[in-house]
Amino acid sequence: MLYSRHVPPRSGERRLIPWRELDRAEVPGGGSPLVLAQRGSEYVIRSGAVALMASGAHGSEEALAEAVCERLEGRPRARVLIGGLGMGYTLAAALRALPPEARVDVAELVPAVVRWNRGPLGPLAGRPLEDPRVRVIEGDVADAMRASARYAAILLDVDNGPQALTRDANHALYSIAGLRLAVRAMQPWGVLGVWSVAPDREFSRRLAAAGLEAEELRVRARRTKGGVHTLWLATRLR
Repeated sequence: MLYSRHVPPRSGERRLIPWRELDRAEVPGGGSPLVLAQRGSEYVIRSGAVALMASGAHGSEEALAEAVCERLEGRPRARVLIGGLGMGYTLAAALRALPPEARVDVAELVPAVVRWNRGPLGPLAGRPLEDPRVRVIEGDVADAMRASARYAAILLDVDNGPQALTRDANHALYSIAGLRLAVRAMQPWGVLGVWSVAPDREFSRRLAAAGLEAEELRVRARRTKGGVHTLWLATRLR
């Protein structure tokens, strides 16, 4: 999962504690390496000078998973695909909302992110990768969608959302062709959930052009405070 969000200092005292680099990893297809860093109990993943994700701001990702899974009520054996593992918060929220019979595939492009979630990042979201309902796919979420047409829901928390900041190839994922790929990978009345750092009127039009009926929501990064992010909940009508 590659996306950029503003990470403000938590307090004057914490600004005095330096970040310590724990690991770094190359991104398939180019771009700056990902850097995992720690400061006290906080973790951040950066690309160059840009903070992509932080352990202190994950409310909007959880809201995405909760809103999508709420629409799956009455489908106990639902199969869900999550594009982007990040720090595991989206996956953990989905698992809390889904019944025991559900199954979740999580596609993560950068293998090191999976390794970090099995290591130092694991306790942050409650080690969701250890849940027996989860299958990890180390690869592009687009390839996972091409391989299956049985998902009740697909969640895309990749890059900055439709603006695709960190990897040029991610633009295709949010194009009409990419959205139609998601439609083909879902069951009738399947739900597509999309996270974005900002509103995008043109993306709303692309959802409609791909045959999806969409609702747009605004959610704060920390639930009750922080930056405002955009979520789309889109239903396949046929």
